[in-house]
Parts: sequence; C-alpha cells; structure tokens
Amino acid sequence: MSNHHSTIKKVTAASLLVALGIIYGDIGTSPLYALKAVIGERNIDATLVYGGVSCIFWTLVFQTTVKYIWLTLKADNDGEGGVFSLYALVRRYGKKLVIPTILGATTLLADGIITPPISVASAIEGLAIVPGFETTIVPGNSITIWIVIIIISALFFFQRFGTQAIGKSFGPIMSIWFGMILIVGIAEIFQYPDILKALSPHYGYNLLVHYPKGFWLLGSVFLCTTGAEALYSDLGHCGIRNIRITWGYVKVSLVACYLGQAAWVMHQGQAVLAGRNPFFEMMPHWFLLPSIIIATAATIIASQALISGSFTLISEAINLNFWPRVTVRQPTESKGQVYIPSINSILWFGCVLMIVYFKESGHMEAAYGFSITIAMMMTTYLLGFFLLYKLRWNKIGVYAILAVFVVIESSFFIANIAKIKERWMFLFFELFIFITMYVWYYARKINNKFTRFTDLGKYALQIKELSEDDAIPKFSTHLIYLTKANLRHNIEEKIINSIFAKQPKRADVYWFVHINRTENPYTLSYDVSELIDDKVIKININVGFRVQPKTELYFKRIVQDLVANKELNLHIRPDGSSKYNNQPDFKFVVIEKFLSVENEFALKDGLLLKYYFLLKHLGQSDEKAFGLNKSDVVVEDIPLVYQPIANFELKRNGL
Repeated sequence: MSNHHSTIKKVTAASLLVALGIIYGDIGTSPLYALKAVIGERNIDATLVYGGVSCIFWTLVFQTTVKYIWLTLKADNDGEGGVFSLYALVRRYGKKLVIPTILGATTLLADGIITPPISVASAIEGLAIVPGFETTIVPGNSITIWIVIIIISALFFFQRFGTQAIGKSFGPIMSIWFGMILIVGIAEIFQYPDILKALSPHYGYNLLVHYPKGFWLLGSVFLCTTGAEALYSDLGHCGIRNIRITWGYVKVSLVACYLGQAAWVMHQGQAVLAGRNPFFEMMPHWFLLPSIIIATAATIIASQALISGSFTLISEAINLNFWPRVTVRQPTESKGQVYIPSINSILWFGCVLMIVYFKESGHMEAAYGFSITIAMMMTTYLLGFFLLYKLRWNKIGVYAILAVFVVIESSFFIANIAKIKERWMFLFFELFIFITMYVWYYARKINNKFTRFTDLGKYALQIKELSEDDAIPKFSTHLIYLTKANLRHNIEEKIINSIFAKQPKRADVYWFVHINRTENPYTLSYDVSELIDDKVIKININVGFRVQPKTELYFKRIVQDLVANKELNLHIRPDGSSKYNNQPDFKFVVIEKFLSVENEFALKDGLLLKYYFLLKHLGQSDEKAFGLNKSDVVVEDIPLVYQPIANFELKRNGL
C-alpha cells in the first residue's frame, strides 16, 4: 500500500477538519439558494413548503448518503476518486465506457463555470437586506455584479500561487459555517416545531403528484445535492473514513438549516415577499452582517474546491489521453496539487460571462443543475460495472440498486430539461469540451493504428555494426528514443527508420524508454532489460495517471543507479563527458507525425484527424509533456498517410 493511501486512511481531528474545508464547499453552501428556488414567487402553502423540504431531505438521503457516501466511495482507486479514477478501475470490463466517461467529465467541468458565480452572488446579495445597503446592493445591478466579478477574478488570479497557505483556514471557516446554519436552523425549528413532519416522504409525494406542476420543481430540489459528485472527486484529499464521519455532521447541519428556513416561511405565511431569501431572512438582525461575511467566505471556499477539482480532472484526462497536453504546474510542495493556466483562464472567462449574462443568482438557479444530473447518471453507469465486476456483487442486487438511481436521476434529468432554454449558451461550452475529449481520444486511436512494430532482434547486428563504424560521425554517446512498445523485444518501425536514415545515428548506447501509464494514481517505478549486450537497453517506467512525468530526470536517475550498482558494464564505459565538459552526452529523439498531403479523407475521419492535429499544434510539445529539456531533444517529423489518394489520372503530354 502506498504512503499516500495509508496517510489518508488516518482519522484525526486535523484530518476531519481538512475534510470539512475541502469536500463540502459546494453542497454545504446550497442552502443559500436551494429552498429559495423551490418556493420562488409562488403562494405559500403547506403542500409547497413541506413538500419542498421533504424532497430535499430524501434527495440528500438517496443521492448523497446512499449513492455517494455508501456506494461510490467504495470505488477507491488507491485512495483516489472521480470519474477518471472510476473509469481506470472498470475500463477493462466494457468497450462502451469511453463515451459515458467523456460525458461525465464534460458536464462536471462545464458546471464549474456557474458554481462560483451563483454561490458568491447568493452571498453578496444578502447585503440587500442590511440597513444602509438596501439601495446600493440590489440583485442584478452593476455594483453587485462588479463585486462578484472582483471576488471571482481575485480567486482565479491567486491560483497560480497555490492554495497551501490559505487552505489551512478552509477547515475552521467551514466548521463555523456548518455550526452557524445548524444553530440558526434549530432556533427556527423551536419556533415552529410542526415543520419536523416534513421529513415524512408522503409530503414529497404530495408535492410531486398533487401540486400544480409539482414534478417540475425537482429541477430546483436538485440544487441541494449538486456538490455530491465532489465528495467522490475529492476522495484522494481526505480518505473514505474522514468523508463518511464528517458527512454525518454536515448532513444534520444541512437538514436543520432547510427545516429552519421552511419553519420561518411557514411562520411568516403570505407575508413572505417574492424574491426574499429565507436563508438570510431567518438570521437574527444583529447577526445578519456577520452571517453574510461567513457565507461569502464559505462560497469562496466552495469555488476554490471546484477550481482545484477541475485542475485535477484535466490533469487526469491528459494522462489518460482524453485531453491535449497542456502546461501543468505544481505551485506548492503538496502532493497532487496542480495548476493548469489554460483551464484557469477558460474557467475565469466562463464565470465572468455567467454573471454578466444572468446578472443575479435567481436567474442562475434556473440554469443550474442540468449538467450535474448528466454527470451523476454517467457515474451510476460506471458504478454498475464496478459493483458487478470489481466487487462481484450479486447481479440481481446490483440491478435493483441501479434501477432505484435510474428512476431518481431520470426524474431529475427530465425536470432539468426545462432549463435548457435558460442555459442554451452553456451547450456551446459543453460541446467544445466534449468534442475536444472525443477527438483527442479517438484520433489518437486512429494514429496508433498506423504505428507498426517490429522485432528489435532482427536489427541487432546492424545496430552493433553502426555503433562501431568510425566512418559515421557519432550522433551522441547515449541516444534515447521514447517508444510506445510495451513488449520487451518490440520497437516501432519509425524508430528503426530514424536510426538508419540517410544520415545514420551512431551512438555508443541505444536506449528505448517506454512510459507505462498505470491504473494506480501515484505509481513511480521502473525495470530495465538489456536487449543487446551493452548496446541496446529497454527501460519501462511505470507512471501513475496523477503523476506528471519528468522523463529526462527519471532517465538520468536510472542511469546513475545502474552505474552505482555496476550493472550492464555502464560504469566502465565512457559517458561522453570530457575535461572541457563534465556533463554526460545524452540525446533524446522525439518523432512527431503530421498529416501527409497524400491523404484523401472521408468527411468524418478528415474532420477528426484535422482537429486532432490542430489541437496537437495548439497544445504542449512532446518534449515539454514528457519532461525533456529542449537542449537535449531532436524532433523529427514524419508524414501520416491514412487514406492515400488512389484514383487519379496523370497523362504525359504528347502521348
């Protein structure tokens, strides 16, 4: 078991505090807008209020507690969670798991552009009922919009520096938040204890069946559980036991807050004005401003958790070949914390666009939740494979469990379909993400089909002869190729062609390095095979899908280890250094493909490959992606002939 895995399994007061700070930002701040969205501007009556709270409570029970806390957290990939971790666990058990995985990742990332603005706007708009701010902070006015934009922009700006320092305050702040909503909620319940009857499921049934258009209110009810997917995505930061223990406290606080809001609404009756937020209205007058400050801090933490989760998601997508290689940085020494500048810019632009377009949280409520519903449905699909093939549960039991969640999530999905007209502009963002992942994954598979492998043994004598041929200028002392061949004796034909090109590459030692992406997230190990005595050496480096490879660093360390251990006679061979330069003479060769002009594509394949090579051009170069220093790399371009022009007439004049 890895140190990472064993560390996160520990349960301490500090680990529980960290879990509160990292995991529950999104679902924890949903009381700011969920019940408000259910009630809206409708007439207050018991069927609406009791039914709304009942649906919220049972949604938290089934979707969050049963599905995610009990079931999905079992899909523990060496301590890591999330849709790509789940895919890595089950991909060998089904051929049709790629599209659900891409859909799940796409929709999870897409909703990232609305969580920060709706959360922060909901908190800031609470100032509208504070004396002195009534005319200044008005939902939807320019001042409110600019305050939200400034807060969100500052949050994205500071991503480049990492969140290690401010992250230490997340736990205490979220502890204060949950303590606040628990106490205030209980206080309101004491004022109107009859509201406890709303926990009975028949009130929810009455709302959905007997209330006018009650079923469509599920789109608003769903807001209470939109952060549930993050519970699984952030598994690696906190561990199963920490999440399960803290969820008990968080759930009690959330339910108490929702019941408290409902109690306040019922106590006010028809005096509740349209657009008023029961969350802030039920706060004691003297505590209103502090509650808004705490709420704003909590929403910033919720946004931060989602941004960090987006970085992790794309980092995994890159390593599993679902996303073009882009610059990935590690701003702090914290394991697993990454910063992706391009994704940071895309999310920032999307968030600003959302607040400018929708202007206030009330308008965003209508558009929120559609994507997360799809993400949850895709997780359910992948989870079924995990329960059947990894845990080997009884088929009938698994199908029964899946049937329950299919009914629940299909209902939420149908109710959320009505929101498409409010979120049509989101579809372009989601389509861009989906197409990018789809093209990158499937075009790489086409690309790989044209990778021909050959037996390295057939060329052993030629390579040895070339290495000892003094008539050929020495290209490098140590020549290293990155290879996709995972079998010991295999090598790509293009690499053989590169070695024996018009200007053959003579070297003392030929190395072939294969990066093997493992299903475990933090693997980092290697093995060495000597294919030709002291002449051709194959290295397999096993790298976890959450590790950013630094191939040159790994290679030099491996060579140092081999020399120190006096293996392969490397310790008695010259390394290319001299009295003028003590650095070993290494040269990496990276072979890049480009689309040949000889191709004549069918429409689908043409679009797929052209978009792939465009993304490849816009993305990070192979030398950067694999962690190679530019000064030590030679890049060779070779044409990809996929569908060559076969039928054409070429006539000679005069004949």
